[in-house]
Amino acid sequence: MPDLTLRCLSSAAAAVVLGAGAGMPARASALFQAVDLSQERFVLVAAPIGDGTRAQLNIYEQVKPTRPCFAVAPGAPAPVEPLLASFDFTGICSRFIDANGYSVRVGGADLATSYRLTVLRQSGDNVLLAVPTKAGAGPEMVVARTQGPGTNFLQLVFEPGWQLKRRAYGGRSLGHVYLYRDSWPDAGAGGQQGVSAVPAAVPVQPSPTSRR
Repeated sequence: MPDLTLRCLSSAAAAVVLGAGAGMPARASALFQAVDLSQERFVLVAAPIGDGTRAQLNIYEQVKPTRPCFAVAPGAPAPVEPLLASFDFTGICSRFIDANGYSVRVGGADLATSYRLTVLRQSGDNVLLAVPTKAGAGPEMVVARTQGPGTNFLQLVFEPGWQLKRRAYGGRSLGHVYLYRDSWPDAGAGGQQGVSAVPAAVPVQPSPTSRR
């Protein structure tokens, strides 16, 4: 797990990006890198909020094999048990629960300040959307689905072309992950196929911290 120095570095570097304004994608590309990670150590989860009528993205990582951080049951959708919530997971697991811990990246463009990730519940599915927050930032993109209905903790399965990558600075891995694809989706291929518009009330306020 990245130490406190690297986490502080990530925050400081992110502040530079936030001040980049319209030049953000080019500067972010030069500031941060995206490096490969072991996909099997992670699970993306549609985590219920409150009474379960809404959900948000959680990402859990198995850092050390000391004890399981999560359990994924078979099925579509696949229920996820967040085992890390039942013990002190410091040094064993990582938990990314808001924009401090994850963001969208397409190729060399770090989209942390121009896209947000939101889970939209539907009658037949739960869809993870990358939604632009600035005019002209790019298209709305479907990132992952639970592949079935439900209001519990459910695994989100990436759409083709998407994967996780680690944010890095100067070749050193940071405590932040990208939901990443190499290139922008073709028109109509990664947008709102079968997805209703996101209600204005859906955005979830970031929690004070994304990791423990």
